Amino acid sequence: MKQEQEKPKKFGMVIDLDKCTGCGACMVACMAENNVPFKENETNKLDSITWMRVYKLTNNKPFPMTEVCYLPRPCQHCEGLHTGHSPCVSVCPATATDYDMETGIVSQIYTRCFGCRYCMGACPYHARYFNWWDPVWPEGMEKMLSPNVSPRMRGVVEKCSFCFHRYQAAKDKAFYKETRAIAEDDYQTACTQACPAGAITFGDLDNKDHAVYKKKQDPNAFRLLERLGTNTKVYYLSRKEWVRKAGDNYLPGEGLQKPRRIHE
Repeated sequence: MKQEQEKPKKFGMVIDLDKCTGCGACMVACMAENNVPFKENETNKLDSITWMRVYKLTNNKPFPMTEVCYLPRPCQHCEGLHTGHSPCVSVCPATATDYDMETGIVSQIYTRCFGCRYCMGACPYHARYFNWWDPVWPEGMEKMLSPNVSPRMRGVVEKCSFCFHRYQAAKDKAFYKETRAIAEDDYQTACTQACPAGAITFGDLDNKDHAVYKKKQDPNAFRLLERLGTNTKVYYLSRKEWVRKAGDNYLPGEGLQKPRRIHE
C-alpha cells in the first residue's frame, strides 16, 4: 500500500437556503439511513427524534412583502474556540461524545451514555435528542433497518453523525484501491444525496478541490449563532440580508420572527 501521509480532515456542509424548498426529503433520508426511531403518534414534539430538522423563517412583514425561508438544521459539529472543545464534548461526564481529530466530526457513543443530558443543555442548536422509549418498529419494518447503524436503546442521547458509517465504508474502498485518499463522491451524507434541489453540499472544508470549500468562501455565507464562538462546520448561504441576520439570532427589534419547526 502507498504510504502517503494522511492529513486531518474537517468534514462539513454548505446549505443554500435560497434553494431549499422545505420539502423535508433530507429529514426522511436521515431517518431511513440512521434507523432513527419514531412513534405511532408524533404530535408531541418534546419527545420526538429528528436528527435533521427543518425550520421555517419569515421576515415578519405583511403581504405582499412577506418572504419565507426554510432552514435545515443537522448537528453543527462544533469545533469550539479551541479545537475539540465543543460545548457538548466539554460537559459530558461519561465521555460518551467526543471530537474526532481525524475528521472533525463530533461523535456519539451510545454504550457510554447514561442519559444525564448535560450535552442537550449545552448545545445552543437543540441538535441532540433524548431517547425516552425503546424503539418499536412496525411489523416487518425491522427487516428494512440499515445494518450499518445500531438502533439506540431507551435512556441515551442521539444526534446527527454526518453518516459516519459512510466514511468508514469510503475508507475501506480506498484501502482496496491501495490508497489513503478518499474521493469527494465516495463519502456523502444521506441528506446531501436526497435533496432534490441540490441545496446541500458536503465535503472536506479544508480541501480546496472540494465544492464545499469553494462555497464556504461565498460572501453570503454565514453560520448559526456565530457570535457564540462555537466554530461550527455547517455553513449557510443566502442572498437575503434578513435571513443572514436571523441565522445570527438578532433581537426581535430587527423585525424578525423566531424560527419555528415546520412540522409542529
